[in-house]
Amino acid sequence: MRRFTLPDLGEGLEEAEIVAWHVNEGDHVVVDQPLVSVETDKAVVEVPSPFSGRIGQLFGAKGDLIKVGAPLVEFAEGASEDTGTVVGELGREDKTRMPAERPADLAPGRTIQVLPALRALARKLDVDLNLVQPSGPGGTITRADIERAAKSLAEAGPPEALRGMRRAMAQRMAAAHAEVVRTTVTEEADIEDWHQHDDITIRLVRAIAAGCRLQPSLNAWYNAAAGERRLIQRIDLGIAVDLEGGLLVPVLRNVGERDAKDLRAGLDRMRADAAARSIPPEELRGATITLSNFGMIGGRFANLIIVPPQVAIIGAGRISQQAVAHRGQPAVRRVLPLSLTFDHRIVTGGEAARFLVALKSDLELMS
Repeated sequence: MRRFTLPDLGEGLEEAEIVAWHVNEGDHVVVDQPLVSVETDKAVVEVPSPFSGRIGQLFGAKGDLIKVGAPLVEFAEGASEDTGTVVGELGREDKTRMPAERPADLAPGRTIQVLPALRALARKLDVDLNLVQPSGPGGTITRADIERAAKSLAEAGPPEALRGMRRAMAQRMAAAHAEVVRTTVTEEADIEDWHQHDDITIRLVRAIAAGCRLQPSLNAWYNAAAGERRLIQRIDLGIAVDLEGGLLVPVLRNVGERDAKDLRAGLDRMRADAAARSIPPEELRGATITLSNFGMIGGRFANLIIVPPQVAIIGAGRISQQAVAHRGQPAVRRVLPLSLTFDHRIVTGGEAARFLVALKSDLELMS
């Protein structure tokens, strides 16, 4: 018998969740025939067969987490040799890409002060002491704290393990929050003079490109371990896409050199692929700066999370009618709130302010 293990999926990934098997035990398969679809933190990827032969045994069921290197499929005797199949191009390296982000625990540990009898009570009531808010002297946990937590947990329903995108998002956001020294500045752009059918997202994309041309220090990668900054000439813009299962950030390439029609076509294709979870893995890596257009849902300003090695993210809030001073006179005009969160380890306040001024100025131009 010959076993095929889950191959290295690249990007520092250590496991994947089984979404669906495409074969059954006893089936005869050929080289490169899809065996199983697995979900990583970035996409759903088909794993092709490295052999031709009959399936002897499948390891794992839908929803199971499989570690890289763990058995996936066992082939009956006579399976032909591995052809070097590449799984979803996930292992292909981009030489200009900075090292992959490190995983992190979902929350930092804390010292819990609680008497042994109360620890026993917590075990009996199935209460995780990390979730209990202490009210006793000196930060100690009391019986009432545990009983209150048990009641709240009962009302909340059973715990739901984080999987796939949402689990990876929690890890990546915690790592980013722990590493980056982030600071946010805000501004408002008067967009009353826009044409009625102006494409908001495309205007934002083009304004970000204008800001990067004026202040290239924000279109950069920072390698904290090496203490090195790398200014990127090409602007590859990450676009945050809100999905039911979590957040994806596909990359719109070379936005500074593309016209509005081409950018819109690229955005539409990217959003459709994101919704279908069919984005190629290489299109989820290598962003040099990111846009979060959360105003399409709600909210005005935000203190956003920067994912290293990037050093900046722009947030666009909800457009609203506001009373402003226009040419020395009070007027009610359409206003677009802007948030710029930057890594203050590598970007100065002046650089961030100049970028934001350029962004605002470009947005306030008549289309």
